[in-house]
Amino acid sequence: MGKTKEYSNGEVTVVWEAKKCIHSAMCVKGSPNVFQPNARPWIKIDAASTEELVTTVKKCPSGALSFYMNDKKDKTAQKLETQVEVLENGPLLVYGTLNVTHKDGTKESKNRTTAFCRCGASKNKPYCDGAHVNHEFIG
Repeated sequence: MGKTKEYSNGEVTVVWEAKKCIHSAMCVKGSPNVFQPNARPWIKIDAASTEELVTTVKKCPSGALSFYMNDKKDKTAQKLETQVEVLENGPLLVYGTLNVTHKDGTKESKNRTTAFCRCGASKNKPYCDGAHVNHEFIG
């Protein structure tokens, strides 16, 4: 099992699940003062406002980053309106709450941004694992 770490500023807690990370760097690009992959700890939670943290975490395509508001009794992410975005030369991002039925019939519920493979090279289908970069996917 991969490691999970939590970082809190007292108002919001950002949760990082290492095994889910596909290294899209959406977090680093969105909030470079907070997300610093070469530093330890790599998340500088006090380097941005709660609003900026939440906005950036919601853009995580793999679900490796999530958050919960500390004042809520239910520590699960809020449901998001479903939206779809096609990333140039990358995955299909689906934002929001959805139910995924896998080819073996197992079902999984997603309640954040989910990255679906478009290149066909992922070893974690139907999800993106970043393989499109090594395969120089164009699309």
